[in-house]
Amino acid sequence: MSGFFRQRRTLLDTALAMNRQELNQGMAGNVSIRVGNGFLITPSAMPYEECTPADMVLLSMDGRPQGRRHPSSEWRLHRDLYLQHPEAGAVLHAHPPWCTVLACLEREIPAFHYMVAVAGGDSIPLAGYAAFGSAELSALVTQALVDRTACLMAHHGMVCFAGDLKEVLALAVEVENLARIYARALQVGEVPLLSSGQMAGVMARFAAYRHGGPLPEQEDGA
Repeated sequence: MSGFFRQRRTLLDTALAMNRQELNQGMAGNVSIRVGNGFLITPSAMPYEECTPADMVLLSMDGRPQGRRHPSSEWRLHRDLYLQHPEAGAVLHAHPPWCTVLACLEREIPAFHYMVAVAGGDSIPLAGYAAFGSAELSALVTQALVDRTACLMAHHGMVCFAGDLKEVLALAVEVENLARIYARALQVGEVPLLSSGQMAGVMARFAAYRHGGPLPEQEDGA
């Protein structure tokens, strides 16, 4: 099996996994992987269950597709995230139920739980609304993701990026779980938040954990 076919197969497997894990349904959402000077993305208007690896669409960074299929209508969003974040190897956009509930309420996910730091900061921000597939939407999302790896999209869904497809799927699952817990907590009342100092401590511990070093001691008053 060639490396290029394996990438197409893994991309399709990730799209199917989005639906199995209830991050998505039907033909909604899209996922991509960086390939050389371009990227592979899921096709437009095709149920993933009916796709084959050959249906994955290769695009250059100027948006020119190769192959028989049309790329997802959100291809520009993926392209712009790859251009903004050289470290991004995969991008995932979906309409997970709990993320979408908060997005329709125009709420970000604040620092109610320490795992919010998994997206790179003390919140999972909300990007403003614009029509799907538009340059305006891409601009709003890339702005929200300047120093984050995941955000909600107002009245739409969520998007995240990571180093590879396995990591980006895991991140999407974690963000949806946080959205579910936060939305349910809001049914009881306003949720107390961790302080900026506490979240800074979490970020430091996350960084040490990723690099295999000892966890830093918590400072007094954090």
